[in-house]
Amino acid sequence: MLGHPPLQNERRLKMAWSRFGAIALLTAFLGGCASGPVTSVNDPYEATNRRISAFNDEVDASILRPAAVNYKKSAPEWVKDGVDHFFGNLRDAWSTVNNGLQAKPMEAAETGLRVAVNTVFGFFGVFDVATLAGIERHTADFGQTLGYWGVEPGPYVVLPLLGPSTVRDTAGWVVDNRYDLWRTEIESTGLYYGGSALRLVDKRAGFVGMDKQLDQMALDKYSFTRDAYLQRRRAATRRPSPEDGDD
Repeated sequence: MLGHPPLQNERRLKMAWSRFGAIALLTAFLGGCASGPVTSVNDPYEATNRRISAFNDEVDASILRPAAVNYKKSAPEWVKDGVDHFFGNLRDAWSTVNNGLQAKPMEAAETGLRVAVNTVFGFFGVFDVATLAGIERHTADFGQTLGYWGVEPGPYVVLPLLGPSTVRDTAGWVVDNRYDLWRTEIESTGLYYGGSALRLVDKRAGFVGMDKQLDQMALDKYSFTRDAYLQRRRAATRRPSPEDGDD
């Protein structure tokens, strides 16, 4: 009898750590960890943003999440890995360009090397040979490039179906989408839309389960998502300071 309370406490502690870990991973998905809290939030369209966010949640719950759950359960692991690697390789190509635009030659060279290795030796990126070889990925997008050169993010916005953004990142997304290799190189309409749907479902499948943890733990899902996104983008656009070189 005396042993039950410690066991119960241990079980509760494990459950708490499990939920904490899930929320940490989801934060990384929504925005990642930054060097500090968001001290001020530029969200003048909050009422509209909340309505769009609720609409996005409904679409996700009724269409995208069920498809992702089914994909995660039914598709073989090698298929899911191949899809993830292939589209990740396309994303790395655009990251190489943006690292160059941000005057980061080492990051651009290393990410470009990833693309070359995975394209040649990984069957157009289906196999992630570069990671096995220890070649690091440096993800970058055009919104980040704009921020790196001093363009302010502007107000926080929630885009229908696309989710969290800012005025600057929305402009960046337009450029990202325009030069997405899947969009520019695929001529077949059926293949393009089919692959785009698979790309979306594969990405969503990576976070099945964590969304439920967020619903259970976050007092305000909208604020949590917004703050996590803004933290991540602020960290991504932060220019190195002289002190960084002393570490």
